[in-house]
Amino acid sequence: MGKVKVTFTGSQGDELAGLLEQPSAAAKAYVLFAHCFTCGKDIAAASRISRALVEHGFAVFRFDFTGLGSSDGDFSNTNFTSNVDDLIAAARHLEQHYQAPALLIGHSLGGTAVLNAAGRLPAVRGVVTIGSPAEAEHVLHQFACDIDTIERNGEAEVTLAGRKFNIKKQFIDDLRDNTMDNIAAMKNALLVMHSPTDNIVSIKNAEQIYIAAKHPKSFVSLDNADHLLSNKDDARYVANTIAAWALRYISTEQPATSKPAVSQPAASKPVVSRGHVIVSEKDHVFTQDIHTTNHHWLADEPTSVGGSDLGPDPYAHLLASLGACTSMTMRMYADRKKWPVTHVSVDLSHSREHGDDCAICDEQHPQIDVITRSISIEGDLTEEQRDRMMEIADRCPVHKTLHGKIEIKSLAAAATLKRPK
Repeated sequence: MGKVKVTFTGSQGDELAGLLEQPSAAAKAYVLFAHCFTCGKDIAAASRISRALVEHGFAVFRFDFTGLGSSDGDFSNTNFTSNVDDLIAAARHLEQHYQAPALLIGHSLGGTAVLNAAGRLPAVRGVVTIGSPAEAEHVLHQFACDIDTIERNGEAEVTLAGRKFNIKKQFIDDLRDNTMDNIAAMKNALLVMHSPTDNIVSIKNAEQIYIAAKHPKSFVSLDNADHLLSNKDDARYVANTIAAWALRYISTEQPATSKPAVSQPAASKPVVSRGHVIVSEKDHVFTQDIHTTNHHWLADEPTSVGGSDLGPDPYAHLLASLGACTSMTMRMYADRKKWPVTHVSVDLSHSREHGDDCAICDEQHPQIDVITRSISIEGDLTEEQRDRMMEIADRCPVHKTLHGKIEIKSLAAAATLKRPK
């Protein structure tokens, strides 16, 4: 058996830390494990279950979600949706460098996350939930006393399992927006494992998951186990049961050859001069690394056109640039005028208008790119102040750039001009 520390880029562009454990022989299948809410990949239950599954011939990959454990990022900027996207990013990394996961396992809220992620990963054959809520919103019970403060102030520091976390209103809103619809739509085999004495997540949740799911589905009671599976015998029982169950749905006659377990050299961060942006290929398909002086994120294309959907597409970046500049410019003006603007949001979309649909098209320009920008301004403003704010929106520097004459100079970098002697 071998262990490999793995790093990969998460859904928000941060470097996430993972651990891949592999059997000495070819793996029967690759497993992706999602840990519980605010826990980490090294929590006892996760490490014990993973180790036992490796003994059964499975390769298991577990990682820390953004802002937790050894992973980079700010937990306060994450939410349930970003956790699901981190899972997708982890699965894509496995597929690119080792082997696509055939089995997803999630503990507590991690189980709710794998139920959401399964439909986006075609290689997955089976899904296992352990003590999982039927709906992500269940997590709100863990800091119910702080919800009013968060909704009133926009954020608050809460204590979870003895540790302090900053929770923002967007986190709560995201939890409430997630439903159980994905469970009914799931086409994977499902194993629901839950303890009837779980005092964190009631076994009623297991019933809801089981009823919502279609066959094939199974339920196993974890009698006398606590929510965190703190007893090592309970963790081993879970792993043994998963291993036996999974073999019914995962073919092992011809296991795919996994790529060697080698440590991956960390990609060096380019030195970027202020005012410059460096974009470079990440996977030699569509995924791009984007670096500025102090920041790093990803651009990609949707899976529907062959991308990995690990970041916004190029047009989304263009719209985001205009939207961010618009909102910033309006905020600066409102603050300077001391106007009571409480919130600004900008909804943008891009389209191409042709012929009769286009009011400003002509024979020389039979079609035109159109960016529609819907601006919402909240606050006790007069009609005159609102009109002035809309005028200020057109003064944002990016708006002026897009409306001005643009010349793009393409130069061959020196390195690309070198020829072998």
